[in-house]
Amino acid sequence: MKIRFCGGAQTVTGSQHLLMINGKRILLECGLFQGRRKDTYAKNHHFSYNPADVDVMLVSHAHIDHSGNIPNLVKKGFSGPVYATAATVDLCQFMLRDSAHLQEKDVEWVNRHRKHKNQKPVEPLYTMEDAEKALKHMVGVQYDRSVEIIPGVRATFRDAGHILGSASILLEIENGGKTIRFGFTGDLGRNDMPILRNPNRLRDLDFLMMESTYGNRLHQLSGDVEERLADLVRSVAHRGGKIIIPAFAVGRTQLIVYMLHKLFDQDRIPIMPIYVDSPLACNATDVFRMHPECFDRETHRIFLKDNEDPFGFRRLTYIRDVEKSKELNSLKFPHIIISASGMAEGGRILHHLRNNIGNSKNLVLFVGYAAQHTLARRLMDGEPVVKIFGEPHKVRCQIEKIDDFSAHADRGELLAYVEKFDRRRLKKFFLVHGEEDQALPFRDALLRLGFPSVEYPGPGQAFGLV
Repeated sequence: MKIRFCGGAQTVTGSQHLLMINGKRILLECGLFQGRRKDTYAKNHHFSYNPADVDVMLVSHAHIDHSGNIPNLVKKGFSGPVYATAATVDLCQFMLRDSAHLQEKDVEWVNRHRKHKNQKPVEPLYTMEDAEKALKHMVGVQYDRSVEIIPGVRATFRDAGHILGSASILLEIENGGKTIRFGFTGDLGRNDMPILRNPNRLRDLDFLMMESTYGNRLHQLSGDVEERLADLVRSVAHRGGKIIIPAFAVGRTQLIVYMLHKLFDQDRIPIMPIYVDSPLACNATDVFRMHPECFDRETHRIFLKDNEDPFGFRRLTYIRDVEKSKELNSLKFPHIIISASGMAEGGRILHHLRNNIGNSKNLVLFVGYAAQHTLARRLMDGEPVVKIFGEPHKVRCQIEKIDDFSAHADRGELLAYVEKFDRRRLKKFFLVHGEEDQALPFRDALLRLGFPSVEYPGPGQAFGLV
């Protein structure tokens, strides 16, 4: 019995972990590596194992860095089932198709430039047809119900509280008359966040593979996030400006809509229209509506008891059509636009930023993490001039960031998650999905808590489990 770390090792993207049990191969996750263009294609195109040899796959949640390379896996020979929660399967219906569309469009742009240089055209990582084939392999399961995925191995999905449908996965492995309990946290959410339930902790484990994205960071405590958001909305409305919110289509957009709905209902912000301008966000919100079983008590108490839609109300408009999106640029009255992507590296948000960052009445509000070298990060860092579609634009608008919306557990929350584990039983930790500056201090903290063995595997590294 062995595990090999094929992606998401010493990085926060491209999650892939291969378990070899009783002659069978179980793949945990198959995410896209995301980074600079010159690095990503080769890393995503080539697998360090033969996809045709993989018997079954499990996915913790629908984010592209965990699920986005499934179509390529199927394209290269994988033919088994892909187990995930029902909500994750429904989200992947839209997200993998959207990813395929972007792959095709990206290659079109690249090939136009290659043609001018008399270079051979390149193929997309996968196409819409590949995505459609991959989606046929997905099998939805309910939280907390055990399913046999191969002979002698059962999987149970526990609510991870990260995004809709996200799960931690328990594997119960029959080995020599004993049952080995192997846990994988997936990406862990936070307690007491709006909409979703708190993470459901795995218990009584022999081995644990754990994310460490924020293993050395505490989320900023900035007081009442609702009141801070309300204050910003009131201020911009008073001066007659617009609010532009770059937000990821899955999770963050629905959280912002939910919170604005609550503030409107409580008369804490003035009446102004809200536009969600992202086809993927519109589709993802439809999936949220389909899965109220994932919602927490507050959401049921405030909205669902009267059959009210937490993601739809009188002042809110969802926009799919590109012409309707363009019409937003001509609006002169105060309003809010929520659009993808959160890092402002593509999508309709670029058009809204280009048309609005030059006006001092406006606000661009960031509600999530932005990686280095992205447009979102440059705006957060206060650069006075930024390039959008290759053209320089002066930044005259107000720029703000609210950190409280992070969907990842921080160091304190991760340590609280493991606090009650039996040090004598839990033989080994494997820390994944974390860069060195986060994972290594977290590893040291676990060792100080008395856990006997904590590994931080490198790419391709393998370990025996028995």
